[in-house]
Amino acid sequence: MRRLVITEGLPCSGKSTSAKFIAEQLGWRFVDEGSGNNPADWEFHAFVNEDELPEFSPEQQKVITAGVKGCGGFVVPISGTEGEFFDRLLSRKIYDFLPWETERPVMLEKWQSFAGNCTEPVVLDCVFLQNPMCETMMRFGFPEQVSAEYIREIADIIRPLEPFVVYLKCSNIRSRIEAALPERGEEWLNAVVDYHCGGGYGKPLGLSGFEGYVSALEERQRRELRILGSLGMDCIVIEDPEQNWDSSYQEMIAALG
Repeated sequence: MRRLVITEGLPCSGKSTSAKFIAEQLGWRFVDEGSGNNPADWEFHAFVNEDELPEFSPEQQKVITAGVKGCGGFVVPISGTEGEFFDRLLSRKIYDFLPWETERPVMLEKWQSFAGNCTEPVVLDCVFLQNPMCETMMRFGFPEQVSAEYIREIADIIRPLEPFVVYLKCSNIRSRIEAALPERGEEWLNAVVDYHCGGGYGKPLGLSGFEGYVSALEERQRRELRILGSLGMDCIVIEDPEQNWDSSYQEMIAALG
């Protein structure tokens, strides 16, 4: 019995709105990407190795060891901390600062916990393709094969939930980003440009500015669609859904049966 639907696509493609719509139509739980309590993700959490504990004060150690234990350390929420402790946890933030050999098992264990404890059907957005691709491709600059192998590991973990992926494909990425800018703002744009152009993928290619950001997204979408098609997972690709949202929503629900 299906218990998981995931919406995927590039920034500004309508993933969260589509996920919320699907959840309402199915009567399922909806978890937004930025909810801060995603059962399949570690948003704004740090990972502290057990051998690093002596570097912290006794009070800080109590907070750390109260976190989720696994992979030779503890996953600790950064929210609620302050001062020097906040800074030290931030330097160990999952996604932004951990080395890949540390991050990968931590994230796979999170997916295993999610799959093993998913008792009610849920709709998630972008944690299955976007987050892994941002790490393996944009941050570390790994080749597509590495991204595909990692995503396939996640896919195998969640297969018992009979997942369905709704992918929102964008044929004119530039126009979608430009349309979203008045709402998201220049600060958001500067941050995503820096991330996509200054990391392991964009920097060696000399990507820069808005043009570089768009180029990185175009290649990410190509890779995501190839990887998705190789997984043997139930999915649907919606072409340019913003051209007719009513029709696109109907297509999503029809595909879900």
